[in-house]
Amino acid sequence: LHIQAHSVASVTEPERTVCNSCYLCNFCVAALVGLSFSGAIGLTFLLLGCALEQYGVYWPLFVLIFYILSPVPTFISRRLSDDTDSSSNACRELAYFLTTGIVVSCFGLPIILARTSTIQWGACGLVMTGNAVIFLTIFGFFVVFGGGDDFSWEQW
Repeated sequence: LHIQAHSVASVTEPERTVCNSCYLCNFCVAALVGLSFSGAIGLTFLLLGCALEQYGVYWPLFVLIFYILSPVPTFISRRLSDDTDSSSNACRELAYFLTTGIVVSCFGLPIILARTSTIQWGACGLVMTGNAVIFLTIFGFFVVFGGGDDFSWEQW
């Protein structure tokens, strides 16, 4: 019995560090891993504000609705408006206004819950820290993947 070994030459492409219409380059993968890590940290702060034994109230989880709603106006305005005009347009400005209202509401809800003694102030602080981390993560997503290049955020 004679087994002949075949040598297979592996062909590798040079590594890219910037996104040039590629599917997943090193920069995109690193950004995606970093954003998912920071999102997990933000959700950990939110859950700590709810689930710790001294707090034990789950009312602050309603901010998850604001997390889901916050990028929706920007998604809609980028879909409907053309980016050929360098000046601002009404659709984009309305989206910024609605997004700002959603973010302010998300920061205001834990304060109102703490002022009415529904949650404790320590839980409010943890939820506010989680809010800051999550909204910075959402902003980072739009900065990294929402640019004007050929790589579109709609792929995600």
